[in-house]
Amino acid sequence: MKIIILGAGQVGGNLAEQLANEANDITVVDTDAEHLRELGERLDIRTVAGHASFPTILRQAGADDADMLVAVTNSDEINMIACQVAHTLFRTPTKIARVRATQYLTRADLFAPDALPIDVLISPEQVVTHHIKRLIEHPGTLQVMDFADGKAQLVCVRAHYGGLLVGQQLRQLREHLPNADIRVAAIFRRDRPIIPTGDTAIEVDDEVFFIAARHRIREMMSELRSVEVGYQRVVIAGGGQVGERLAEAIESHCQVKIIEMNPARCRHLSGTLDSTLVLHGSASDRELLIEENIDQADLFIAVTNDDDANIMSSLLAKRLGVRKVMALINNPAYLDLMQGGAIDIAISPQLATLSVLLAHVRRGDVVSVHSLRRGAAEAIEAIAHGDNKSSKVVGRKISEIRLPPGATIGAIIRDEEVLMADDGQEIASGDHVILFVVDKKHIPAVERLFQVGLTFF
Repeated sequence: MKIIILGAGQVGGNLAEQLANEANDITVVDTDAEHLRELGERLDIRTVAGHASFPTILRQAGADDADMLVAVTNSDEINMIACQVAHTLFRTPTKIARVRATQYLTRADLFAPDALPIDVLISPEQVVTHHIKRLIEHPGTLQVMDFADGKAQLVCVRAHYGGLLVGQQLRQLREHLPNADIRVAAIFRRDRPIIPTGDTAIEVDDEVFFIAARHRIREMMSELRSVEVGYQRVVIAGGGQVGERLAEAIESHCQVKIIEMNPARCRHLSGTLDSTLVLHGSASDRELLIEENIDQADLFIAVTNDDDANIMSSLLAKRLGVRKVMALINNPAYLDLMQGGAIDIAISPQLATLSVLLAHVRRGDVVSVHSLRRGAAEAIEAIAHGDNKSSKVVGRKISEIRLPPGATIGAIIRDEEVLMADDGQEIASGDHVILFVVDKKHIPAVERLFQVGLTFF
């Protein structure tokens, strides 16, 4: 596939790296020639220096015959105009744009088919808010991923001492939960993936990924660790777009406080939010945190635009006694340093956005993609089409499907039913198949499995 990526920032650069490793023809456009040079030396891609929305630059990047344009520059306006230019002058089939400003996003008529020709609109703030909301709904999780419109979920938890399954083999799962359809899809132990079998025993501190119907998730978590009490008192550091949207999403069932430095922004939040208490000040102000009884809070979430502020305020809140802290961290170098230490969960907006982008650039009928372990692995939801002549999966039992190394099928969603994968399960046309891939170099092989042959009409 020939793909043009506009913007060589963290999202654009990570996307280029992912797709270049999967034998795609990638061109990256940016105004920073030096950064492009470094990217070009590291990856097998083309680079073009210039303004991403200029017709001459797009033509130079190969827009005449490109299959897809992904606009992820730091400017909403450039992203939108580039899609318009690509549509009008080059008839680019698929155009994806990242748009942040709510002033645009709240006007759906702007993105109607006869208006701005953007096929896929991505808002990082919406993606991150949804991600954090899922973590709040499932206390104790490190990651929660939805499949088939929420019918099934893949959840990552850290196995703690005292969990009923710690030290026991996975085949004993059926003994503890005889009526529950649950499958452990993968285990990461000391940063290395383990493909689980019935003989695999869970150890303390393992990161365990399991998939189940949505209503079974909490039951499974109780087997791996003591169930955490839900979050009732939540403090949000930062009243920007993420902070505001998060407060709106949870204030109906949580006691929420927002700490914001900007007085004008505080006035806006006070007039917009219903029951959230808005505090003017710094989340790194020790006296303010003590005065607001931070030691009685269940959750502290730092979502400002400053990594250092998020990290320091989270560390301070943790030291002052808050039960759990989450921090939004943009710098990928900080993620592994912070995750699982004093900061319980480090959230990467780039990885969250990348997951949404990958769902639209994968071959085959891929519905959703989730990056796992800071991009080291992927969970993929693909729809099976065709019949046993035109498809490599339809009409075949899971044991008969030639999956690449490190790939496993975790579950199948058929209509409203969530079926846990086993060797004798046969895949039908229209099934949503959830796969877990721990070695991303095999992603193209997984995609080819779900591409329909020429005999399918």
